[in-house]
Amino acid sequence: MHYVSADNISKSYGIQPLFSHLSFHINEGDKIALIARNGTGKSTLLKILAGKETVDEGKLYINKDVSIVLFEQQPHFNETENVLHNIFSYNHPILNIIREYELALDNNEHEKLLQLNIKMDELSAWNFEVKVKQILTKLNIHQLQQPVKNLSGGQRKRIALAKTLIDIGFDNNHVLLIMDEPTNHLDVEMIEWLENYLNQENITLLLVTHDRYFLDAVTEEIWELENENLYNYHGSYENYIEKKAARLESEQASIDKAKNQYRKELEWMRKQPKARTTKSKSRQDVFYEVEAKAKQKIEDAQLQLQIKMSRLGGKIAEMKKVHKSYANTVILNGFDYTFSKGERIGIVGKNGVGKSTFLNILQHIEQADSGKINIGDTVIFGNFSQQGLTVKENVRVIEYVKTFAESFPLANGGSLSAAQFLELFLFTPEKQYTYLNNLSGGEKKRLQLLTILFKNPNFLILDEPTNDLDLPTLAVLEQFLENFQGCILIVSHDRYFMDKLVDHLFVFEGNGVIKDFPGTYTQYRIWQKEQEKNQEKTSAQATTLKQDNSITTKKKAGFKEKIEFEMLDKEIAEFETEKEQLIAQMSSTDLPFESMEIISKRLQQITHELEIKEMRWLELSELL
Repeated sequence: MHYVSADNISKSYGIQPLFSHLSFHINEGDKIALIARNGTGKSTLLKILAGKETVDEGKLYINKDVSIVLFEQQPHFNETENVLHNIFSYNHPILNIIREYELALDNNEHEKLLQLNIKMDELSAWNFEVKVKQILTKLNIHQLQQPVKNLSGGQRKRIALAKTLIDIGFDNNHVLLIMDEPTNHLDVEMIEWLENYLNQENITLLLVTHDRYFLDAVTEEIWELENENLYNYHGSYENYIEKKAARLESEQASIDKAKNQYRKELEWMRKQPKARTTKSKSRQDVFYEVEAKAKQKIEDAQLQLQIKMSRLGGKIAEMKKVHKSYANTVILNGFDYTFSKGERIGIVGKNGVGKSTFLNILQHIEQADSGKINIGDTVIFGNFSQQGLTVKENVRVIEYVKTFAESFPLANGGSLSAAQFLELFLFTPEKQYTYLNNLSGGEKKRLQLLTILFKNPNFLILDEPTNDLDLPTLAVLEQFLENFQGCILIVSHDRYFMDKLVDHLFVFEGNGVIKDFPGTYTQYRIWQKEQEKNQEKTSAQATTLKQDNSITTKKKAGFKEKIEFEMLDKEIAEFETEKEQLIAQMSSTDLPFESMEIISKRLQQITHELEIKEMRWLELSELL
């Protein structure tokens, strides 16, 4: 079924075009990832498809039977309502009754629950209730009567995701689900669950994500929005990288060929007389086409990260018997560790176990309850925090950077002005005079990274650095970090990013327990799943042992089993006698049909009863 068609659509803001003359189709069952640099129109294109923005030119056709559901990076809520009302705002009879049921469950209203049970039965709503409960549980949403206005950014994102998944589950029409960075603020268990959910459901999907493992798991096609054009690639992210390189190489070869032809045609043009024949006019038209092709430039601007890292001495950092708690929540419980030069450590654990607090304590941003944190004299921290840019008032990009320094020293001994350094981070001269509040989320992240590197750090602390960064920028950041000679501490739910960069992990298991795991993120997840399987196996064995012990206890009693065994002997003998009589009656040739039917049913019943009693007789014979 055909869902969406775009015919030569264009969109600009002011004089700056985001994209021009795009044409594409989305059909039922398509699962597409959209890749582009920050600020080039990804989110705008998604909003256009969802009807929240309009095109400047071209036509957009959406099938009247198709509903489009948009999951945005910055979700919108009714701030005066609680979590329950925001999640269940979609008007559907089954969803309405489930909302009432969840509210009664939350308030322990037993009488109302009994009444709602009857209504749930009448509407056959229990399957939907199970699905809703699974979504809420997996996304760790429990306090349904909490006001939305009091929630953190991560909680709001998870609630918006739950609402989106529940809404599409109750939409009777065909649905195109559009998701803009759905994995931000989700821990790995949630991301893996979402992968499975999207794969199991019959969903047509258009997705923007920086998580390459997630991208490969849920999509089959990649669209790249670049230089105002849309390029299509089938297959994985790795295949996209290979095909894009081949495309750029082919385009460059085509331009080089046009340049050679252009030189020859230019010489011919110069020799032509002013009077034009029909033949020469035709060749002149070809010349202008070749000229346009020859003067093309392949713009593949890459973020450039070059820093002169401050010298790092022998003593890095040491944490001795460090304790930290908030009320009844233990973050650190006598933590000991000595950091070595060049260490790359990943920090993982569920949300709320204290990962960010640990980073702040290491940098003396927060105080520990007890213990010692000794930092080497040469250590310069570069802190890429989730808090983002900290600005007291709105300023232009260039003014903000100059508050740190007017120039920046390079690894080769030279230096760059603030404006030149901004250009390395893909901030054009025009963009440098943009106010900070007009930057996209990804551009703000890029600027935040710039200001950190401006200080020449030798110990980088990266707290969820991949959120809101586009994939091309991430690839350059990864390459830079691979060659970085200092220490790196990374908190991230991006499995691809972690696998590429860390040597071992600090696993925050909760209640102050921190495990040092020697391996990559994927290796840890494999180990963790094996542990879970072993625990399930051990639990199953314990249950079996309990049952066996129970049976053993019954064996010792013995008297009832003996009576039962004796009775079974008599019952089996009686059933066998009756069975033989019935078989003999059925052999009679003059038996009426009605009698034959009655005897046949009785014979089936006796045969079934005999099987049960004989199995029980065998069990008791072994016991006694």
